[in-house]
Amino acid sequence: MIEVAGLRKAYAGREVLAGIDLTVRPGEIVALLGPNGAGKTTTVEIIEGYRTADAGTVRVLGVDPRGGGATLKARVGLMLQGGVGLEPRATPRDLVGLYVSLYDGGPRADELIERVGLVAAARTRVRRLSGGERQRLSLAIALAGDPEVLILDEPTAGMDPEARRTTRELVAGLRDAGRTILLTTHDLGDVERLANRVAILANGTIVANDTVEAIVRGGEVAVRFRLHGAPSPAAIEQLAARIAGFHLEARLRPTADPTAFEIAPGAASADVVGEIAAWAAREGVLIVELHAGAASLEDRYLELTGDRDVEAVA
Repeated sequence: MIEVAGLRKAYAGREVLAGIDLTVRPGEIVALLGPNGAGKTTTVEIIEGYRTADAGTVRVLGVDPRGGGATLKARVGLMLQGGVGLEPRATPRDLVGLYVSLYDGGPRADELIERVGLVAAARTRVRRLSGGERQRLSLAIALAGDPEVLILDEPTAGMDPEARRTTRELVAGLRDAGRTILLTTHDLGDVERLANRVAILANGTIVANDTVEAIVRGGEVAVRFRLHGAPSPAAIEQLAARIAGFHLEARLRPTADPTAFEIAPGAASADVVGEIAAWAAREGVLIVELHAGAASLEDRYLELTGDRDVEAVA
């Protein structure tokens, strides 16, 4: 449904996209993640047909989005972040009604307003809507033509927990009904609850492209723990020696946080976890967090990109 091959784009001599490949198959949700400035917006704008690539090919429903015309536009729904393009003096009822009138055979305006949870704000001016309400209005507009493909930019940004839950259920229902969805987000909760696959973009390239489970399993860390305070260097050396005695390939590594440490793969065992706990008791330090086994999606994202501007799972 969406196919990107060898996509390249540079601005003022700085390469933003360095030949990326990305596919979205029928009936699946693919989440595109990446730090600010990694090229997510550029990628999405090229897929939408708003921007031209320097090299590579893009096909949406088998058509170049730059030349697809009205037929392609009628089959693709776009949800822009932050209410971009919404007339501030209009109401959700006005705008959804306008967009619905542009299509034949789509849902009714009242139905869309109810589906996205905007009934109470249907007659409120856009300029008075909250950020989350504007996002829901943008989603309703994206659904006005009952599209086959949806491109959603930060679909739950600014929403309260209840609205976020409702929106996730709506998006999941669209996928279950056979819609194909590409979404960008900084909310890893959206990704873990919705995405069939995740593509992580960093430094102009796709550094991971797989299911959440497969990406998490590929982590370089087996055990992470954090202490209430920083231990002495001698105490850490003692723990490192003990862990190496259990697993020769395991190495205790410091992190940017002086109270946090990690151990590379091969060391996620009951012996190692028990040794960490026993060592902490002997040294009189409190373990405030310990994670053994596969990393979380947040851990893997940080490992692959170094970006900390993401929302943890909620």
